[in-house]
Amino acid sequence: MNPTPPRPWPPGAATGLGSLPGTDPAEAVQLVLGEVADLPYLPELPARGLGADMVGRTASLLVDLATEWQPHGWTVASRAGRDLRQARDFLTRDLDAITEQGQGIEVFKVQICGPLTLGASIELPNLHKVLTDHGAFADLAASLAEGARLHVDELRRRLPGTRIVLQVDEPSMPAVLTGRVPTPSGYGTVRSLDRTVAVATLESVLAAADDGYRVVHCCAPEVDLTVLGDAGANAVAIDAALVTSAELDSIGELIESGTSIWLGVAPATDTAISLDSLRGQLDRFWQHLGFNRDSLALTVVPTPACGMAGASPDYARRVMSLLRDVGQSLQS
Repeated sequence: MNPTPPRPWPPGAATGLGSLPGTDPAEAVQLVLGEVADLPYLPELPARGLGADMVGRTASLLVDLATEWQPHGWTVASRAGRDLRQARDFLTRDLDAITEQGQGIEVFKVQICGPLTLGASIELPNLHKVLTDHGAFADLAASLAEGARLHVDELRRRLPGTRIVLQVDEPSMPAVLTGRVPTPSGYGTVRSLDRTVAVATLESVLAAADDGYRVVHCCAPEVDLTVLGDAGANAVAIDAALVTSAELDSIGELIESGTSIWLGVAPATDTAISLDSLRGQLDRFWQHLGFNRDSLALTVVPTPACGMAGASPDYARRVMSLLRDVGQSLQS
């Protein structure tokens, strides 16, 4: 495991996790740069359609591995077709938007779908999940690692002098590790992935960040936090509402090792929230852990509970604004 590099964001920073409502990349980038300027990120806009979704977007980064959309989902293909070209076009528009508006920013985050979730989502031509074929899964992971490296390099070229943070989204990780990924037929489940393989695979993709900062996000319950730490994550992003008392010891160990905790305190869809309610969640979380109050702003980054593609535009803007204020309040 590589030593944890200095955090490139200031104490009290807040951020989002990726997806937002809407279809206009320039408008979404403007929102992010305006509301969470200390740790902005590349917005994902799934409402644009096929190819803007998490899996299709990341599939567009794969090197020497094509996919296409079939009625049953994204599937490995012999060559790139219209669906993949559309996904690449969406991503290019997003990159153009941040290139135009983001010159001079100190730090910037980009999100990709992780190898475990990708392997559980993409199917082989024989309609089995990629995860079921060890060779195919290894090829997918290697392709993703190279694609992620090139993606980070592209961002560095477009935003010279900006520190890049790589976030790897793994919502399916708990299901992959416990054998709960359904087969395409729906009548069975895919065999659980060996923990050692999971750690090594995730580590290979996180390494694409090179000397940058590496974050793993999982908004599902029962996250094996030790897998994330062993794979070299410098930060883990989790949903505060799903943290159990049994997980506090693992979280405490991560913090003691220098890992940052990105805590999802704002619901991802329209809900009545306030500065006090969000701040209260953070305070209770920190009290349960028993750490010194002075290290809260440096260690914890407030975020939404998950991506906000299903939220209204007004709510998404309010969440971003409140999270910024919550982060700033942690320094008082």
